Amino acid sequence: MSVRVSDHVLRRLRAWGVEHVFGYPGSGLRGLLAAWGRAGDEPRFVQARHEETSALQAVGYAKFSGRLGVCAAASGPGAVHLLNGLYDAKLDHVPVLAIVGTTDRATEGTADGSTDATAVSGGLRREVDLHALFADVASEFMATVTAPEQLPDVLDRAIRTAYARRCPTVVVIPADIQDLVYAAPEDEFTTSVPGPDHDDPAAVTSDVPSDESLRQAAEILNSGDKVAILAGQGAAGARAEVERIAELLGAGVAKALLGKDVLSDELPYVTGAIGPLGTRPSYELMRDCDTLLTIGSSFPYAQYLPESGRARGVRIDVDPRAVDPQPVDPQPVGMRPLYEVNLVGDAKETLRRLIPLVRGAERGREWFDTVCANVRRWDEVSERRARLSADPINPEYVARVLDPLLPPDAIVTCDSGSVTTWYARCLSMRPGMRASLSGTLATMGCAVPYAIGAKFAHPDRPAIALVGDGAMQMNGLAELITAAKYRDRWQDPRLVVAVWNNRDLNHGTWELRATEGAPSFLPSQQLPDVPYARFARSLGLTAVRVERPEDVAAAWRTALEADGPALVEFLTDPAVPPLPPHTTWERLEATAASMLAGDADRGAVIRQGLKAKVQEFLPGREQGEDTHG
Repeated sequence: MSVRVSDHVLRRLRAWGVEHVFGYPGSGLRGLLAAWGRAGDEPRFVQARHEETSALQAVGYAKFSGRLGVCAAASGPGAVHLLNGLYDAKLDHVPVLAIVGTTDRATEGTADGSTDATAVSGGLRREVDLHALFADVASEFMATVTAPEQLPDVLDRAIRTAYARRCPTVVVIPADIQDLVYAAPEDEFTTSVPGPDHDDPAAVTSDVPSDESLRQAAEILNSGDKVAILAGQGAAGARAEVERIAELLGAGVAKALLGKDVLSDELPYVTGAIGPLGTRPSYELMRDCDTLLTIGSSFPYAQYLPESGRARGVRIDVDPRAVDPQPVDPQPVGMRPLYEVNLVGDAKETLRRLIPLVRGAERGREWFDTVCANVRRWDEVSERRARLSADPINPEYVARVLDPLLPPDAIVTCDSGSVTTWYARCLSMRPGMRASLSGTLATMGCAVPYAIGAKFAHPDRPAIALVGDGAMQMNGLAELITAAKYRDRWQDPRLVVAVWNNRDLNHGTWELRATEGAPSFLPSQQLPDVPYARFARSLGLTAVRVERPEDVAAAWRTALEADGPALVEFLTDPAVPPLPPHTTWERLEATAASMLAGDADRGAVIRQGLKAKVQEFLPGREQGEDTHG
């Protein structure tokens, strides 16, 4: 029996170790779908409810497995729907391959058989100009297959590029090409086993900094008295080395949101998240340090980093495009860039070479002790805030109660919204746990698809998705159907979806209040009160609706002990403020004054804001207004 192009595509994916393809079917994929049937569903086709969520599932799979995520869609509408997930992959530096099937090539095609973009965009049903559509998101590699002989090279280059550049790539295969008989190219080399080893994507990168740049970096770090470390997702896999250099330097370690799981929060010098959703000790760490070592992070908020001229910096990043160019001429202290030395290389290997050059024996303990004391103080403040009364449930309390209940091998995903604040501040990562979110694009609707992708990456581990009601209405409810569909495919069937139901697009509401000085605009911000638990129950899932704070812990336990996917719906108070770590009394007063002009929830908002801020000044744990026992 002759091998078709579609058969060869799946064969090549299997050769690269691809085990799952997340997609939504359509006529543009008809040849590939038939090939999947002939191949016994290998690699497994995972049917999402929408092409956008299939791409996000591929991103989640790639983030938690370290391997290539693959998604598939058909024709113009499906391709358009992929964009959000592919941009999420691009901005968070995740290897994802999108396979796009199109209708048969137009007869108006070019001489070499490829489809003319003007013909595609000029009236063909269900088609758009895909090269224009993907030009930015797949700028590293995008190609259309116009002849069977192109396929080994095109597909291999797309996968190698995705791994090497940590980016999305796109391969377009017209439906009539999929059905052609595959003709192997004459050059046998192109049909050899793929490489580098697909089980070790890091093998594509072996750059290490020069000895001279390492020496310069060590000089800066050794000269500092108050050293801070910022760890991002690029520090993943270098946990032992980050711990070692932090202890040598007597440094505190703050974590970017994408680096939340690179280091255990049980370490006394780990200050937690940094940025507008971060912790007070992380803010103080950056404010007061005189030296900064950034490892694997392109953290964008300059206002949360040391002021220019007040600290010297060293940055480690595997991507040379992520680092600042070195200044050609010496610059005054007040004008020089924060990062004086940029080390381009893998974090683990670079730190292994840098650590022997770092002096730690003679370093004093005062700075280190201050950092640790700030962390302990913040933990007390956070617990008091979580226990403040609210109507009906304090959203911070929901996350705080989950923290000690998390299984040691949990995979946690978080959506974008006010829930991100409670994820960032209240959940402590411990060894063995994993966590992620849409860190750069910050797209809503990522948590449930991420969790589904995580379950296929690690079917023997529990996954927990933290979601606001806005994101749940956007796509989370639909993807509960996907979770119910595949529950029997996972050795550990637990996938817990937690919904913060506050009937408000809360993050945007707080931005209106704090940034624009405007009251909440109810026509845009108020959400319908959807019965999430009832819907989950209709799918045969375990479901609990929680309306009282005293029931929060029991609900979490019920979900975490369920024998399949579960949903917990918490009715939370939209008036509880996600206060930035640097909030001052002046800013609180300005926000309160602006809301007196007509915010529908102004009384509760002002009361909750004042109560939360006061907790920073109370001397002991017992002073909090504890209503939850």
